[in-house]
Amino acid sequence: MSSGPAPVELAHTESGKGDPVILIMGLNASGAAWRPHVDQWSRTFRCLAVDNRGAGESPAPLGPYTTAELADDYANLIRKLDLGVCRVVGISMGGAIAQELALRHPELVERLVLVATWAGADPYTRDILTLIDFVRSSADEATFNMFLQTLVWTPDWFSSHDHDLTMARQVPPSVGPDALAAQVQACLTHDTLDRLGGIAVPTLVTAGRLDRFVPIRLSRTVAEEIPGARLEIFDESGHVHHWEELQRFNDYVEEWLK
Repeated sequence: MSSGPAPVELAHTESGKGDPVILIMGLNASGAAWRPHVDQWSRTFRCLAVDNRGAGESPAPLGPYTTAELADDYANLIRKLDLGVCRVVGISMGGAIAQELALRHPELVERLVLVATWAGADPYTRDILTLIDFVRSSADEATFNMFLQTLVWTPDWFSSHDHDLTMARQVPPSVGPDALAAQVQACLTHDTLDRLGGIAVPTLVTAGRLDRFVPIRLSRTVAEEIPGARLEIFDESGHVHHWEELQRFNDYVEEWLK
């Protein structure tokens, strides 16, 4: 299935050998952010860490984008590389793209992991996404990075990683303001709630109980609507529970993907 603008050629890096795993990062991040997971999973799999449209080294056409268009970009990549059916892991907006990929191109998806994601933004998450776009366009990069950190990391993480977070604020975002606005529109308009029952592959949904960006109830709904999906909750962490509880997440997902 394909509609709308032609897919763009996505940049990616590869690590490891074995069955392919497609890694779809979230809003405002490039494929390089997968490194803490690829370091472990590449022992078992051929990991493809991909830059979404508008991020990193991938093209950034004018927006707005939709998650369906972004999913078609991934289908184009999988077919171009002749990967066949793939395991797919998506974080946040990447999880929304992964849903569309499984729905629009089911012949390309063997197994899904959906991390801190949603089937449709509720009023709270819509306001959060709108704020992200506003702060990116109106504040300096360090302030924007600090704002994002407050959304995705827990207060306890701030207490124990103050220096690291302060230094990270000085790193320029990997998504420019216009591309970020286009990605935010994809997040705001994403709506798969009435179609998730059509996903027929084994699916794992993970969520952080302390998530302030995408409240856990939204991830719970995704798990409830996909037949047979498993929900794994990380009680002590939030949106980036995959980093805050890195070893547990890496071990759990690696085993699920086998």
